Amino acid sequence: MSTTNHDPQRRVLLQTAAGIAVSQLAANKAAATASTKPMNKKEHNGKPGEFDFLSGSWKISHRRLKNRVTKEWDVFEGEATCWSILGGVVSVEELRIPARNFSGMGLRMLDLENKQWSDFWVNGRAGVLTPPGVIGGFENGVGLFVSDEEEEGKPIKVRGIWDNISATTCRWQQAASRDDGKTWEDNWIMDWVRVS
Repeated sequence: MSTTNHDPQRRVLLQTAAGIAVSQLAANKAAATASTKPMNKKEHNGKPGEFDFLSGSWKISHRRLKNRVTKEWDVFEGEATCWSILGGVVSVEELRIPARNFSGMGLRMLDLENKQWSDFWVNGRAGVLTPPGVIGGFENGVGLFVSDEEEEGKPIKVRGIWDNISATTCRWQQAASRDDGKTWEDNWIMDWVRVS
C-alpha cells in the first residue's frame, strides 16, 4: 500500500478537508433550518471515540448488488485508511478502489448536543459533500444508521449497519426497504480486514 497511517502531510490534508466539510455543513444547516425534514427522532447516546475502531489501514472485500431481479452481485476489492480526529468526535475515511480508479471520503461526525452520529460521503470524482448525513448511533457494539430517501419518485428507507467489530475486522452492510422497514434487501456488503 502506498500510504500509511503515520503520514503527517496526508493527516493534515484530511483534517483540512474535514474542517471544510464541517464549515459547509454548518452553513447549510443555518440556511435551511426552517425547511428541512425533522431529524431522526430516535434517542441516541453517542460518545466520542465510537468510530475509533476504524483508525488504521484496511483491505476491503466488496459485494454490491448489480441487479435486484437477477440477484447478480458485483464483487471487487478495495482499501481504506481511516483517522480519528478532534478527540474522537470526527472519523475520516479515505476509501480507494485502485482497479476502478475510484476514491471517496467517509466523514462521520458526532453531534455532541444530540448525542447522535451523522455519516456523510464525498465522491472523489465530484468533490462534493452529500448532505444530509445518515443519522444513527451504536448500541451493544453495533452501529445502526437509517435515512429516508427516494427511488424513482417513491419513498424508501436506507439502512447502514456496522457490525462484526473486532481488533482486526469489521463489516458495513447497506440495505433498502421499500415497505417502510418491514423487509430489507441487502445491496452492498463490505468486509474489512486490518492491514498490520
